[in-house]
Amino acid sequence: MEGERVQGIANFSTETIPEEFIRSTNEQPGLTTVPGTVLDVPVIDLSDPDEKKMLEAIIDASRNWGIFQVVNHGIPDEVIRKLQEVGKGFFELPQEEKELYAKPPGSQSIEGYGTQLQKELQGKKAWVDHLFHRIWPPREINYQFWPKNPPSYREANEEYTKHMHGVVDKLFGCLSVGLGLEGHELKEAVGGENLVYLLKINYYPPCPRPDLALGVPSHTDMSSLTILVPNDVQGLQANRDGHWYDVKYIPNALIIHIGDQVEIASNGMYRSVLHRTTVNKEQTRISWPVFLEPPSDLEVGPHPKLVNEANPPKYKTKKYSEYCYCKLNKIPQ
Repeated sequence: MEGERVQGIANFSTETIPEEFIRSTNEQPGLTTVPGTVLDVPVIDLSDPDEKKMLEAIIDASRNWGIFQVVNHGIPDEVIRKLQEVGKGFFELPQEEKELYAKPPGSQSIEGYGTQLQKELQGKKAWVDHLFHRIWPPREINYQFWPKNPPSYREANEEYTKHMHGVVDKLFGCLSVGLGLEGHELKEAVGGENLVYLLKINYYPPCPRPDLALGVPSHTDMSSLTILVPNDVQGLQANRDGHWYDVKYIPNALIIHIGDQVEIASNGMYRSVLHRTTVNKEQTRISWPVFLEPPSDLEVGPHPKLVNEANPPKYKTKKYSEYCYCKLNKIPQ
């Protein structure tokens, strides 16, 4: 099993990488990254006393960027530090212990420790191992995929989740008002109180040829919103005007991605962001995205209040589970 894990491959790769990790020339970061330019993605202070200014900044970023960073978001630095510490600790366990949490073969669920995620064209592989598990609501949690080691893993994750709700509600409230809806309506449209918080830990070991490989290939997130905490190793890139740029790392900021379901519910007024992850020659990059997902059987489509004769629906209404199946299997929506 270990040979299939990128962490295992990284331990044996000193100068080259296996062929299946080498991206085609139109994807290789060494050829496609705009060098020396860091993208100034909007940074928004969630504690700004000028609420109107903050609201406008979130709306503008969601329309024109699909990605922004938030600071002074109310999640204590220490809570984020502990989340990062226990996640890193899990990936540093002996391989056989990590395999206890492996995604079961043939499982329809995404949860568990693994490497391969979606169908990749040309059979390419991404330079990453991951762990997925749901962290909210309680009835959706399956603790068999929560590591028992480090011992404080569960506590750190529960503490982080507890502090996240305020950020989630604030973001959805602002985005909803920005569409001319009532503050609660956008969140309701993508699941409301049944919204599922799916945590993923991405572990990108050092890669001898970061110019040729990708940690995660270019994609938009299927979720409604993604709230991401990275470690301090550069790696997130966003596509802007057809070019790839590094996104600036800001300590203790949360990176917010507009996902496909908010693009759909807003009938295209907000845009999901095309992004990817690069890897580093010397250092391990780790990130902790939480995907805010509609319940699998919820139908999501353009919000009825945003559709009329002058503005017809731009997207099909479909169950979230169907949407995910099509996207992961590269079937047109």
